Amino acid sequence: MDHPAPSQGERGFDLFGPDIPERPVILSIPHAGREYPQSLLDKARVQPETLHRLEDRWADLLVEPLIARGYSIVMARAPRALIDLNRHEREIDPGMIVGLPRDVPLHSSAKLRGGLGLMPRRMVGAPELWRGPFDWSDVQARIDGIHRPYHAALADRMQAAREVHGYAILIDVHSMPSLSFSLFDGRPPTLVLGDRFGRSASSRLMACAAHVASSHGLCVGQNHPYAGAYLIERHGRPERDCHAIQMEFDRHLYLDRAMEMPGPGLARTQGALAAMVEALEEELPRRGYALAAE
Repeated sequence: MDHPAPSQGERGFDLFGPDIPERPVILSIPHAGREYPQSLLDKARVQPETLHRLEDRWADLLVEPLIARGYSIVMARAPRALIDLNRHEREIDPGMIVGLPRDVPLHSSAKLRGGLGLMPRRMVGAPELWRGPFDWSDVQARIDGIHRPYHAALADRMQAAREVHGYAILIDVHSMPSLSFSLFDGRPPTLVLGDRFGRSASSRLMACAAHVASSHGLCVGQNHPYAGAYLIERHGRPERDCHAIQMEFDRHLYLDRAMEMPGPGLARTQGALAAMVEALEEELPRRGYALAAE
């Protein structure tokens, strides 16, 4: 499925909407990229279908109506198998690299130890995704050409929105497999909102998003089991009037039964997201910030 032509493009991702946002809400879709370089596929120990499991399958379609309405959106084209834009650029498994300089500091994390670092190494059913390690020069090129520009684009738009509107709200759109009943008392959430347990966004915004989503028939959870990761941690600074919320939509909401293609629930899920966006952009009026600064 094709999107409207982006107003500006970068290697590995597309930018939609104006550079200076007309609205305070900016959207990010970091895990729905589907452009697999042949060089990456040649390096894979597994079939492409296995790498596709790393994607937030068709999550980019959730924002299509918002593209048409002129919202500022940063959308990955590069697949997560190539580089995970929701990880720190030094969240790297050293066992995946040859030629790593000794003076490059690396970050460890639970995600990295589980095989899902900046370059995913393994996943359930695939204990090793790649035939061998990657050259450091290749990894550095991915960081310089995709990861840093992606986050720079988000930071630029957040700053511009804050200057124009008095505040900025980043919505980071993801999808998740259906959650197990065993993890919850009652019905599992079909949408999980994450704000790093209050560190990346105002509780007022979280409450607003949860209320609107519930009114559209979604079962909403907050910060469990997904509290958000590097992307909202980096760009969410509520004390500076920059808020960031991760949204994890159950794929059964908008995909077909095979979890391969868009399904009959896509339009309804698009509508729920659009309603949350509209409510959030009205939740923190400019005049509140003007009074607070006096």
